Amino acid sequence: MSAPAPERRSAPANGGIAVSFEFFPPNDADMEATLWRSVQRLAPLAPRFVSVTYGADGSTRTRTHNIVARIGSETTLTGAPHLTCVGARRDEILAIARGYWDEGVRHIVALRGDPPSGQARYAPHPGGFAYAADLVSGLRAVADFEISVAAYPEGHPEAASREADLANLKAKIDAGATRAITQFFYDTDAYLRFRDRCAAGGIAAPIVPGILPITRFPQVLKFAARCGASIPARVSERFEGLDDDPETRRLIAASVAIEQVERLRAHGVSEFHFYTLNRAELTYAICHALGVRPR
Repeated sequence: MSAPAPERRSAPANGGIAVSFEFFPPNDADMEATLWRSVQRLAPLAPRFVSVTYGADGSTRTRTHNIVARIGSETTLTGAPHLTCVGARRDEILAIARGYWDEGVRHIVALRGDPPSGQARYAPHPGGFAYAADLVSGLRAVADFEISVAAYPEGHPEAASREADLANLKAKIDAGATRAITQFFYDTDAYLRFRDRCAAGGIAAPIVPGILPITRFPQVLKFAARCGASIPARVSERFEGLDDDPETRRLIAASVAIEQVERLRAHGVSEFHFYTLNRAELTYAICHALGVRPR
């Protein structure tokens, strides 16, 4: 391996706060235009990295690669592709990782991945990596990637117990992951308790809260049901009666998210990961409230 190790960024300049953003591969030209407008809008906030998701069955592999490549060639941002265990053999996944490294990509988000459509539960691919900890170990053998992994403040819905879920996270960190990014949550106390449990369990890596601004409340309810995230009553009540009032919904969504990040910051959180859903407006407003502004 002749390529140099990835450069580690110094402390963030925006009042000690670091942010990162997640995007997903668009399905058509209009959505692609929206994505790139959002990238351009958020780029001046100097995120630590921007991640690009990967389809549950690897169906967006090419589109994920193309977006990361364009981010690398047309912006100064650090692109971080998602890579999963689903739907591919070990050698195929490692070949993708080597390709990314050769193209200058130094950060990967390593995930087990969701079961493909029509498959009720996850089953390791024959000849593939069984779980995310195995994938992290494989990536570490390829090159000195910066590796982010997933964490679940309220427990992974398929985990046998909270203890087993925490042990799985520790295995990923021990295998060489740099940080854990949490599933979105709206119960801030659940995140704070989880962070304490991680520290007590010997997990020293940063546990970065994942923030999902609520643009459409019914959509968020579906997301939450799928991943096991709870929606506190105080949050639900704020969106009652706003199904046909998008302008007020946006104002309420910004208020809810700003309150959440400010409380997290008061508890010492200095890094945030935003699930943008390819939209910049709410994320930009929340970052502004945090003091993260164009340099």
